[in-house]
Amino acid sequence: MPRLHKDRNAFTLVEVLVVIAIIAILIGLLLPAVQNVRAAAARLSCQNNLKQIGLALHNYDSFNGAFPPGVTKFANGETYPGLSWLGYLLPEVEQQPLWAVTQQAYAVQPNNPFQLPHQGILTPMKVYACPADDRQMMAHLTHQGYLVASTGYLGVLGTDFTTTSGVLYSDSRTRITDITDGTSNTLAAAERPPSPDFWFGWWYAGAGEASTGAVDMILGVRELNINASPYTTQCDPGPYHFQLGTISQMCDAFHYWSLHSGGGNFLFCDGSVKFLSYASDSVLPGLATRAGGEVVAIE
Repeated sequence: MPRLHKDRNAFTLVEVLVVIAIIAILIGLLLPAVQNVRAAAARLSCQNNLKQIGLALHNYDSFNGAFPPGVTKFANGETYPGLSWLGYLLPEVEQQPLWAVTQQAYAVQPNNPFQLPHQGILTPMKVYACPADDRQMMAHLTHQGYLVASTGYLGVLGTDFTTTSGVLYSDSRTRITDITDGTSNTLAAAERPPSPDFWFGWWYAGAGEASTGAVDMILGVRELNINASPYTTQCDPGPYHFQLGTISQMCDAFHYWSLHSGGGNFLFCDGSVKFLSYASDSVLPGLATRAGGEVVAIE
């Protein structure tokens, strides 16, 4: 006589709870690892963007004999008033069509690069956007009805906006030979996310603090706040230091920082990119000058 077997059609409640507990533990273990991998990938991609920008700066120098101005002044006779150094680099980052549109726009509307026919002001640029901050991947409305595309990479103008000691400041035309501190010891650009209201951090063009471009597309490593903007009157006068910031704090627009853990990426004038910790703040004034003669040891 055949032996009968009783089929088992379901798990017990205890077994289900054990499986759920195991899955929860695994998720708890894997989630931080996945987040760390994503953060590392964003940091690497951000470094690669800065390397492309560094190569673009050197290509621009090869064709023009100097780095581009940090920003062009709004003055009579200027071909591209208000245009940022990143705007000048468009042909060097494989954006020749947008550069052609920019030239045409300035021919039609030379005095206001913040409205049509200027397309750059509202065009997000992947190479100018740090992937750790998805806000930089799209244009945003800001004060006075402007629709603007932003960047997380600002040129280093020197100590603060009142000086011209760096390589990318208002109306600068810095040559490689002007960098007597050495290109490997002088900063060209660094990370700082856009302000929470998107009033600071435009990649295409801008006026910045006191019409110097400062805090907008260029920044000093000991920047000052003179309350030139009605949106920063609550911020301290400075000087500001390289330290951790948040995307919700307007006053963090006055200093370099990043959304990476522990520090930020810095582009040097030789084209190299280094990740500097916030503990390196004390050496930044020496690295920010092109001809200060400082001896700097990077931590």
